[in-house]
Order: sequence, then structure tokens, then C-alpha cells
Amino acid sequence: MVAMMLSSCRVVKYVPENQYLLTKSKISVDNKSIDKLELRTYLKQRANTKIFGFWRFHLGLYNLSNKNREDGILKRIGEAPVIYNSDLTDKSKAEFLRYMHNKGYYNSNVTDTIIYKKRRVEVYYKIISNIPHRIQSYKTEILDSSLKALNKADSSKSLIKFNGRFDTDVLAEESKRLLIGFQNNGFFKVNKNEIYFEADTTKAAKGVNLKLVVEKQNVSDDPAILKERDHQKYTFRNFYFYTDFEAQKQLFSEARVGNIANISDTVRRGNQYFISSTKIRYNPELLINMNHINDKGYYSLDLVERTYNDLFSLRLFKLINIRFVETNKTDSLGNPTLDCVIQLTPSVRQAYSISFEGTNSLGNLGVAGNLGYQHKNIFKGGELLDVVLLGATEKQYYGKGDSATTFNSLESGIESKITLPKFLAPIQSKKLFRFSTPQTLMNLSYNYQRRPDYTRTILRASLGYQWKSSEFTTHRFNLIDLNMVKMFSYDSAFVSRIENLYIKSSYTDHSISAWNYSFTRNTQNLQKRSNYSYLWASFETAGTLLNGLSQLFDRKLHYIDTSTVNRYHFLGTPFAQYLKTDLEYRRGFMIDKFNAFVFRTYMGIAMPFGNSDQIPFERKYFTGGANGIRAWPVRTLGPGSFKANANEFPNQSGDIKLEANAEYRFAMIGPFEGALFLDMGNIWSLKDNRPGTEFSFPGFYKELAVGTGLGLRYDFSFVILRVDLGMKLHDPSLDAGSRWIPANQILTKNNVNVAFAIGYPF
Repeated sequence: MVAMMLSSCRVVKYVPENQYLLTKSKISVDNKSIDKLELRTYLKQRANTKIFGFWRFHLGLYNLSNKNREDGILKRIGEAPVIYNSDLTDKSKAEFLRYMHNKGYYNSNVTDTIIYKKRRVEVYYKIISNIPHRIQSYKTEILDSSLKALNKADSSKSLIKFNGRFDTDVLAEESKRLLIGFQNNGFFKVNKNEIYFEADTTKAAKGVNLKLVVEKQNVSDDPAILKERDHQKYTFRNFYFYTDFEAQKQLFSEARVGNIANISDTVRRGNQYFISSTKIRYNPELLINMNHINDKGYYSLDLVERTYNDLFSLRLFKLINIRFVETNKTDSLGNPTLDCVIQLTPSVRQAYSISFEGTNSLGNLGVAGNLGYQHKNIFKGGELLDVVLLGATEKQYYGKGDSATTFNSLESGIESKITLPKFLAPIQSKKLFRFSTPQTLMNLSYNYQRRPDYTRTILRASLGYQWKSSEFTTHRFNLIDLNMVKMFSYDSAFVSRIENLYIKSSYTDHSISAWNYSFTRNTQNLQKRSNYSYLWASFETAGTLLNGLSQLFDRKLHYIDTSTVNRYHFLGTPFAQYLKTDLEYRRGFMIDKFNAFVFRTYMGIAMPFGNSDQIPFERKYFTGGANGIRAWPVRTLGPGSFKANANEFPNQSGDIKLEANAEYRFAMIGPFEGALFLDMGNIWSLKDNRPGTEFSFPGFYKELAVGTGLGLRYDFSFVILRVDLGMKLHDPSLDAGSRWIPANQILTKNNVNVAFAIGYPF
């Protein structure tokens, strides 16, 4: 690392004589409405990338390489010096000027200042926008009578505004909007070249008279001959599904489309044909339900895209191709018709997976493994079956001095899940599912957990639905979410510790009968490095219906153990009653290909009432660990300023959770990535007889834990391995005057934590 730091001083090692290393390219513009980040995309030459905002790490790697070798690992993973090129500066100025013209600033001015420092150069661009051109009048000239009425009905959605700035990007968006609108209303053969704008800037200073032109369709085969007619709406004759299409073998030629009667391996449902070289693997009703192309009765681009997305969501096909063939026939109303050809290449139907992971938190070693089986079409209706066998064990060291103890925790279980590509319910609502076909999710699992404090079993069953209402928005609603928890084999020391505590009811037999809803809006594109936002909100309620029915039918109350607490029961166990809501927001900023900032905030609260005086422990919040406040091992932080006994198994939980995280990520060598992070947050209880655990406003901020640290990640392209080293900065469990660690004590092993994990923390 020291060598790399020193090499940064030799940044001109590979800069030829009489040439200069470009060290800075800065853009300034006098107009706040101009997006400087967008302007930078037009910059033709940029300086070498920095990490931490000052260190040209990758250039330093390149400079460490051997000058006598043309190739080498340091040259491959490093970044060559950017040699200043005055021609590229001129091209950048021209691009900036073109950008300003596109935005309506025809009188803008772009200048540059070049500063030479020894063998380095800095370039400063200055943009003066001046007064923009604005739209003084806007007219439309729709030559096609078929499209004229449609455009008039849709005019309120126009992006062109009177006195608005003359922006060619807005004109392009308006042209695209019109094209999509026409194609969504059956006009299959409208193309973008038939929609354009004419602008006159000669009649008024800084003013533009704008006209939209939509031409008729040219039906001549000879481009030199203009033979026009109004566009026509297209409807559909037949649909052909090639369910085992292989592009290399070309099992079915286009010549056979329309001559299906002579093919023996075909199933017909109305005007939809299903063709296969072998026995068809899929229930035709499945593909019919996924086919929305004819929902309007005529061609619609949106419905074509929805059909593609719904077919893709089945995960049954690795290749989906939708094509249209003109039939030269008309329907009963005289509209021209299309044949739709849908080519489907099947993916592997069955798969097995084995995964192992290890954990090491302050010397506590653990291992976990999963054995999975998946079938993508188990009942030939696109049903997805997932079965997972899981097992985990951890050997932990806790306590101090003579009381130090090691023990093993054990977890094993089975989880089965079936996903149906349809809304399995008595009520069908196409209005609710206009963007995508919903999925019905059924889950059944059993889990056995043996911990030093207790042993428990968990049986879970759920029935719910998931659907998308837009490209980025996903909804999930669980109509039934049932948990049955049985507690046994208590550790005597654990029982004595909680005997008189409010949390005792969380460690008894209980059931949870809940329904919940979650909303997710995620703009992140894993295939593209770009800024993104993520919002997740959820609401859950449990036991309200059961409690109402119990009171209505005057059911018998049952005592819990020998205490005076009594509860209504469901299936032999007391059921929980509570409300819970959560909100999480993330924001990612991709600065360049080497640097990124990611921020996250989280808040949640769970409130018991009615049949419960405590939230069940599996619904409580915890923090710490690889995905929380990373300077603390998992479940060792909080609630509030509470400090657990050193001999206790880490099992801290609460009813309120607040967290905020910030992480700076930077590329290093090859697949290695580094990170600097800052975490802040804690959990609290709403009602607890342990000192310092309850939430209080506004004093809660004094009990926020703060940690920082650095991380190292390795990108295998299909999975990211991560290790984070966290250090405590503010520990709320300490006395009020000594909570800031760096100011009050030296760094010890009790103030650091190492966390291993798979994937990013957020």
C-alpha cells in the first residue's frame, strides 16, 4: 500500500516528453436549470479516475508496471495516464454548444481556460447560457384523418407548452409519445419518420413558431414514388406458439404458418395454435392466459410488451421472440389482419443446488448449508416448486474468566414453496392487474432450533399474492400468514433471568395469524450501472379477527403457566395480537465506473394490544451484524442503553428500530472492491421493566449507536463475498459521559467486530 501511495507521486512516469497529463476537467455553467451531470456525459476527455476524491489509485497501479514490458498484470488492472489532447478539448466545447442549442439556448457561449503546471494540465470550461428561445405558437398538421381524431383526444397530454423553452429533447419525447399512442391504438405500420416538427425562428427574436406534422402512410414499394393513404388499424387472425423452438434447427419454417391443418403435433384453442416437435409440455391454458396481445381486439404495443414480460416471468423459456406477419386478409369490418408468431425456447425444467457459508464473529465460528430442488413446470401449468432443506450450527464462546463457556446452537428445517402464475381467488379483477399477471404464492415450512437458552419449533404456512403495477413497482399481499411456535427445553438460568421480566410472554407457546401488505418501488437495474432509488413499506396486523370472534362467541380464557395472565387460544396455543409497520429507503449514486455512494434509512415499530402484552420474539427487531450496525455482533446491541450480562447468549430484541447507513464503495484491483461505511441506529422497547430499554422522545438520540469501518468485497460476477471490519464510535450501553469511544478509551477487541456475508449489506 505504501508503494502505491509513493507511486502516485510519479504520475508522469508514462507521459511522453513535451506532452501533458490531464489532471482536471471542470465545467461551470451560469444557469442552475442546466444539469451539470448530464453535461459531463458530453466531455470527450476526462482525467484519470480518483478514489476517496484525491487518490489516483488505478493510475498508481499502472505506474508501478515495468516500462520494458508492453503487457503485464499491473497494466491490465491499472489505468493508463490520460494524455492531454487539445483536439478533444475543442470537440468537448462543440458538444457543449450543441447540447445548449438542443436546450434552446442558441445564443450561449462556451469558453475554456487551460492551465499548465510542469507536465500536468488542468482544463476549465465556462458556459454562459444567455436568454433561451421559447415557443410562441404551436400548431398541428395531421395529414392522416385516421390519426387526427386520436391526436385531438390525446392533446391534453402533450409535452409541448406555450412559452415553454424550445428543447429538442422534449420534442423527441413528444414524438415518441405520439408514436406509442398511435401504435397502442391499432396503427401497426405508423413509423417514427412520419412524425416530425417544423420550427420557424425568423419571425420573432428569441421566439419559435412550432408545427407538428404527421404524414399519411406511403404504400408504394418504390421509395421514389409517393403513393399515400390513411393508416389502418390492424386486428389479428391467428396466434402460433412454437413451444420448443430452436433457432439453429429451424424446426418450423414460416411457410407453414397458416397451413397448420397438415401438422400432426399441434393443439388448437380457438384461433391459437400450439406447435411442438414432441408432446407439448405446457397446458395451453397457461400460454393463453399469458397472451394479452388481442385483449383490445387490435394491435397494441403495450400489450405486446406485457405478453413478453409475463412469458418471461414464468421462467420457463430462455428465449422468447414475438413476430407479426401480414396476412393480406381483412376481418369482418374490413380491417387488415396480422398473424402473431411466438417462438419459445424452453429452459431447463429441473435444477438442484447446494450452498455452504461460514461465519466468524469475534471468534465465534459457524457453518450453514442448503440443499435445494426446483421444478419449473411441475403440473404443466407453469407452477414453480421450490423445496429447500437447511441446516446450520454455530459454536460460540461467551462469558468471561471462569464463567467462559462454549456451546453449539443447531438449526434444521425444510421449506416448500409453490408459485402459481395466476390469481387463485374467487374474485377476479383485471383492472387491478393491468400491468402484469399476478402470482399466487403458497408456502409451508418447518424449522427446529436448539439454542443455549431454549429449544423451539416453528411451523409456518402462508397464502398470498404478488404482482407488479409498473416497471418498478411491486405489491405483495399475504391473505394468510400463520406461525405456530412451540417452546421447550428451557435453560434453567435463562428461565430465572426472565421470570420477572416483561419479555417472558415472548418465550412461551404462541401462534400468529396475520395478514400483511408490502409495497416496493425499486429503480435499480442490475445490468446497468446507474443511479437508483429503493422504497419498501409494509403493514402487518395479527390476531384482530381471532380476538373479535373469541369475544363474540364468548370463548374461554386460558391462563399462561401459573401466572395471572390469561389469553384466548387458537389451535391450542395463545395467539398474538399486534400492529406492525416498516419503512425503508435506499439511494445509490454511481459517481463513475470506480466510485459509488449508497445511503439507507430504516424505521419500524410493532405494537401489541388486546390478546398480547408483548410482540412475539420472531416479529421483534434486532440489529448488529453484517446487515445492521456492523461494529456490533448480531443481536448484541440495545434495546436502548441496556447492557446485557457478558455471560448471556446474545439475543437482544425490541419493538422499535431506527437505522441509517452510508457507504462509499470504490473499485480496487480486478474483482476486488473496497468500502468505507458509517452506521447509526438502535432498537428500543415500548414497555419493559429492564432499565434503559424503553423509547423516550426526544432523548432517544442519546442512545443511538454509531459505528464506522471498512470493507473488502470480491465479485465473482454471480455472487459477491463480503467482509466488513466495524469499529464502535458511540456505545449507548456505557455511562453517559463515556459513550464516545475514541475520546474516552483506547481501541480494544471489544470495540471491533468482523462480519462475513454474501452480497451487499443494502
